[in-house]
Amino acid sequence: MRRGAHCCLAGALAFALISCGGGGDSSGGGGGTPAPTATPTPTPTSGGRLFVDPLQRSLTVGDVQRVIAQAVGEAQSRSLPATIAVVDRVGNVLGVFAMTGSPANTRISRRTIAGRAAAGEEVGLQGVEVPTAAAAIAKAVTGAYLSSSGNAFSTRTASQIVQEHFPPAPTTVGLESGPLFGVQFSQLPCSDLSARMSDGMIGPQRSPLGLAADPGGFPLYKDGVVVGGIGVAGDGDYGFDPDTLDLDRDAEEFAALAGTQGFTPPREIEADRIPVDGTSLRFRDAAADELGPLQGSFGAVNGPAGALVAVFGYNDGTIRAGTAYGTAASGIRRSTSAEFASEDAYVLVDGAGTPRFPIRAGTDAASVANPLTVAEVRAVLEEAFAVLGRSRAQIRRPLDSRMQASISMVDTHGAILGVVRSPDGPIFGTDVSLQKARTAAFFSNRVAAAQMQAAGGAVAGYVQRVRSFLGDANALTGTFAFADRSGGNLSRPYFPDGEVGDVAGPLSVERPGQFSPFMTGLQTDLILPNLVQHLGFVISGGASADTPRGCTQLPDAPGGGKRIGNGIQIFPGSVPIYRGDELVGGIGVSGDGIDQDDMVSFLGLHNAGQRVGGIGNARVDIRADRIVVSVNGRNVRLRYVNCPFAPFLDDPRQNVCEGL
Repeated sequence: MRRGAHCCLAGALAFALISCGGGGDSSGGGGGTPAPTATPTPTPTSGGRLFVDPLQRSLTVGDVQRVIAQAVGEAQSRSLPATIAVVDRVGNVLGVFAMTGSPANTRISRRTIAGRAAAGEEVGLQGVEVPTAAAAIAKAVTGAYLSSSGNAFSTRTASQIVQEHFPPAPTTVGLESGPLFGVQFSQLPCSDLSARMSDGMIGPQRSPLGLAADPGGFPLYKDGVVVGGIGVAGDGDYGFDPDTLDLDRDAEEFAALAGTQGFTPPREIEADRIPVDGTSLRFRDAAADELGPLQGSFGAVNGPAGALVAVFGYNDGTIRAGTAYGTAASGIRRSTSAEFASEDAYVLVDGAGTPRFPIRAGTDAASVANPLTVAEVRAVLEEAFAVLGRSRAQIRRPLDSRMQASISMVDTHGAILGVVRSPDGPIFGTDVSLQKARTAAFFSNRVAAAQMQAAGGAVAGYVQRVRSFLGDANALTGTFAFADRSGGNLSRPYFPDGEVGDVAGPLSVERPGQFSPFMTGLQTDLILPNLVQHLGFVISGGASADTPRGCTQLPDAPGGGKRIGNGIQIFPGSVPIYRGDELVGGIGVSGDGIDQDDMVSFLGLHNAGQRVGGIGNARVDIRADRIVVSVNGRNVRLRYVNCPFAPFLDDPRQNVCEGL
């Protein structure tokens, strides 16, 4: 979407929240609530199952009231009329409270990193006004979805890992982009994986704005187990933190932190205890000892300070209890032996407890000679899960915990052939692993260019940009195999990634200075119409149609359905699947370090090929790392996958992917 289009949207979005009364009273602790002493349980190292199931804990109605009351009390003390949202671990919106005077609308930040975009050059979602309640919900979902029993991440953490340099700061220009660059465009309202309130509240639920990078969102914990998230929005700006070297005095973050008191994560798993590439992540700038006395009574704020509000498609204006993750009611439960070989695996289920994505054969006989069989799909998922279970985690505490993630597999039409998870994988990885699998299969497909050209508009223009950039008139016609790391190289605002210059990747913004977390390039352009339509649906109370399932304006695959039905992803963790030289599908992994995700997809597919024969990774000579790009007089090679050194807990080998 170009500037004229999004300005029209900004003018069209006028939001009215339906005020509701109700709710009982819940008294809850005073100021200075101590942090819990519970610690994450190390995973077993020998015998029996490899993983421990998370404790089944959930937020009660009283808990939600207490969280809201505490946040409202702190917001009042800081003169911040705000909207507070609380969700459970799988994204069900448990309550939304709008304080008197809280702005109905919030503007998506026009800021760009270091101010490099000139006035009037804003693209993508920059400058768009959205419902404040939608911003609060997105923040709460982010805190819940990015966290687990082994890591607690906030929206400030998210801000740090999605920007063009990591860590983001004026003095770090020239470093590579954030490890989860692009993850903000996941959990989208158009996703065909993420559930909707009309589905009977079976998670994982969608988010109205994807994942948030605006401080003011935290996870909520009970007994060391993540049970949900809180989001606070009220300053009128939905942005990100471009400088992690200073300490912000963000009233939204202080209010959200107050809401977490009594529901904080164990200190040792907070993001600042977890380093990535030698840099500690950021959890919060606000400190608990700077909070005012906690307001523990919901009755004291419900009415005098504001009221519960309905957000169409997300909450009916009441407070409800959360569901316990791991139960059928949460939409994710432990698999049976008939569903998946490993007793450690978890699967997504519907309201009746039936698996939503059981293992099945490829559906793309109209496009490939020999689609994937059930036995082949099962072998790939089982072998990938086995690699996952042996791998040392990158983002979890304590040290030497096992990796936890989600694994998805698709055919060349984007049809889901199976989704499995480890017990405590962060929820965000479910949708993202599917995005990754579909992205690898799409960009490796011979129809990629034709599909993008058929979409027209801004999307069509990326085809010629890629062809000119690579010097290949046949690019995006299946001549090369693209992993997400490869497509991600082409999606960075600076090419090569980490070198500041005047060359942008051809799937990114046209000029590096235009980049914003709210405009990454093709990834954003593909789903902007869906986001616009969904926000209109929320604002109108359902009078206008919701976005259909299946993101993007690309044509349907034969037989219906979108090849990239939940958007694309542009950070590593996937590979395409081949039978000889014929593309037959894709596998995606998400939930831990990006190198671990890469390894599980690449090595899992290789091992499955060794087991069943006939399928495997792309031949070396057609992998995208054979592509060399001339940039300012020198040659730069694309990347394919990057496996971590010495990744296994049960094997001292260092280069486990070497020579494959």
